[in-house]
Amino acid sequence: MHLVMIFGPPAVGKMTVGHELMKLTGFRLFHNHMTVDPVLDIFEFGSPPFTRLVTSFRRMILEEAADSDLPGLVFTYVWALDDAGDRELVNKFSSIVTSRGGQVHFVELTATQQERLVRNATDFRLERKPSQRDVEASRSRLLDLDRRWLMNTGDQVAWSELMPGQECLRIDNTSLPADEVARRIVAAYDLPLLTTG
Repeated sequence: MHLVMIFGPPAVGKMTVGHELMKLTGFRLFHNHMTVDPVLDIFEFGSPPFTRLVTSFRRMILEEAADSDLPGLVFTYVWALDDAGDRELVNKFSSIVTSRGGQVHFVELTATQQERLVRNATDFRLERKPSQRDVEASRSRLLDLDRRWLMNTGDQVAWSELMPGQECLRIDNTSLPADEVARRIVAAYDLPLLTTG
């Protein structure tokens, strides 16, 4: 199985690119809010029960996908690059797939904060992510996360330090449409295309 792990800050376009990648490859899309939103109805974001449940659900879904006959899964993740626990979690998620003979393809998306604030209120995002429908609260969370965490590589952290020996495709998609980003991912990792008829 191919696991395409798309990471980057909130509203950078991970789910939208993942959706386009799904259309090209037939891979299933597992975006981060598919586990976040149901748990948020019960436990506060970041609380120990919230973290345990979201992590457990993600692990179980990745295990089942890796053991299935699915050709691939697109998994989106907001990765706090300067948090050792997050790095360990990404390694664990990756090893679920590689230990079963699958391949993991990392994709980092980056865009300006100004563009991300615009994307934060798009219809597609609000339709798919119920917890983001209070746009002002969502905007505030986005800005807060930007202040608190490092979510893109660059001057402060290099990819080679995070995941030695692993390839990562980094795309600034500030001005790129999601379908073009998806095509670049397919080309860079030589992903199988969906065959029709």
